[in-house]
Amino acid sequence: MNIKKTRRDLHGVLLLDKPQSMTSNDALQKVKWLFNAKKAGHTGALDPLATGMLPICFGEATKFSQYLLDSDKRYRVIAKLGERTDTSDADGQIICTKPVKVTGSQINQALTHFRGNILQVPTMFSALKYQGKPLYQYARQGIVVEREARPITVYENQFIQFDAIKNELTLEIHCSKGTYIRTIIDDLGELLGCGAHVIYLRRLQVSNYPIENMVTLEQLQNIELKDDLLMPVDSPLQDRPKVTLSDTQGKDILLGRTIELESSTQVETLVRIYQGKQFIGAGIMQNNKLSSKRLISTSWYVHTF
Repeated sequence: MNIKKTRRDLHGVLLLDKPQSMTSNDALQKVKWLFNAKKAGHTGALDPLATGMLPICFGEATKFSQYLLDSDKRYRVIAKLGERTDTSDADGQIICTKPVKVTGSQINQALTHFRGNILQVPTMFSALKYQGKPLYQYARQGIVVEREARPITVYENQFIQFDAIKNELTLEIHCSKGTYIRTIIDDLGELLGCGAHVIYLRRLQVSNYPIENMVTLEQLQNIELKDDLLMPVDSPLQDRPKVTLSDTQGKDILLGRTIELESSTQVETLVRIYQGKQFIGAGIMQNNKLSSKRLISTSWYVHTF
């Protein structure tokens, strides 16, 4: 007789170091199984080729995963110059080969076009939806859908190394949400006149989460006290202003009421809200008024970040 295992309530954020050749969803399901968790979700997919930080939210933390989707990211990328692929990475088919006749100074000059506020046309091999279907499904059928350029910000695009023998360029990129590193590399290759594609991609950081707190699937399988690895439920909001309320104010917010505060802000601001020491959710503050946006369940207690 098969007895179905009862999954447990679990709340917090795990910083998974996603392995190569695994989809983000497969990694999520593996972690969810290892923790025997009832509810879990990831915070922005990494390509199978990519490794690195993939925050996994459990339970109440899933309510705030969107703020990690919207956060800045940092990557280490190695590009192969001289070859362009249909997916802009090593998982695709080579569609063009050209000789590489570039110098480090030429690369540095070209990189200036990929810093600051720029417009980027998303790759066809992305999960962006068109008429209800992700673009990559059209791409696999040989269908090209017109895409609008979207504004992104590249805070840093640091030249690390250029191996002229292997034609491999290493960069470190700190960017805003919605940035496709593959597209930066493809566009850079076209600007240099030789083509390029990603052969290595590692996400180093999401938001302000510490790199040293990442854990691999192999490590997870050998750790008994896995729950100790979880970051607090409020950690997806760690870079947002903190508002601490009295018990009365907290009860009003939890009842969906807008309250007035002594402090004020002219610009509409997303804040993290605490009733005393207890985190109770995210809110919107404008002028001296605070209203709730997403609240935790009041049936359990979470520790502050």
